[in-house]
Amino acid sequence: MSLDHPLIGETVDAGPTRSQLVFAGAMLFLTLIFLGLGTWQVQRLFWKLDLIARVDARVTATPVPAPSPAAWSGINAENDEYRRVIATGTFRHYAETPVQAVTDLGPGFWILTPLEQADGTTILINRGFVPAARRDPAARADGEIEGPVRITGLLRMSEPGGAFLRSNDPADGRWYSRDVAAIAATKGIGKAAPYFIDADATPIPGGLPVGGLTVIRFRNSHLVYAATWYLLAAMSAAAAYAIQRRRLA
Repeated sequence: MSLDHPLIGETVDAGPTRSQLVFAGAMLFLTLIFLGLGTWQVQRLFWKLDLIARVDARVTATPVPAPSPAAWSGINAENDEYRRVIATGTFRHYAETPVQAVTDLGPGFWILTPLEQADGTTILINRGFVPAARRDPAARADGEIEGPVRITGLLRMSEPGGAFLRSNDPADGRWYSRDVAAIAATKGIGKAAPYFIDADATPIPGGLPVGGLTVIRFRNSHLVYAATWYLLAAMSAAAAYAIQRRRLA
């Protein structure tokens, strides 16, 4: 802002106005906020990279026995999901549950079947994918294995509620997510583990269900987010500096 000197007619710079100083203060405040958000995203980035490394180690490790009831209360996604496990027991095919799925093989269903173990507990096994035309067990009778079986696969956490914009409807037999507790309650399964197992690609008589289709993918955009926040911090700091420089000129 320029003013004419009242005595000699010279033009002088009155410096930034009060509103500009307030704006500069706001920019400095935003700079601190953006720096904090950027740093938080960097921390999230290293957490995500560590998680990915741990999961990669789990899926390639030697399989271990599936967690027993004594360990159920302590199971969580961060420490246990995608762990390779082994379970033995007998399938109860009469209580299988088809859950809608979209896979690399197209749309269809996951087939979740209770595996009753020797101790009386049950683990839901996602035996794999079947196309819609083969949803009926009679259409894949060869795959309904009887007698004791040994299942190797990946431990997965329950998926309560349903899918995006689609709620599970147990009464109608419509399932959009692998909700272990709800499926167990609907099928009258007692002593059910709070997790399920994605069976591996071990061949099944008749070829269905198709196992080994677990997709392990983690969204990792933290570096992009961090760069964005730091760029906004730099822009805010530059705006505050420009006003401050004018004040000192």
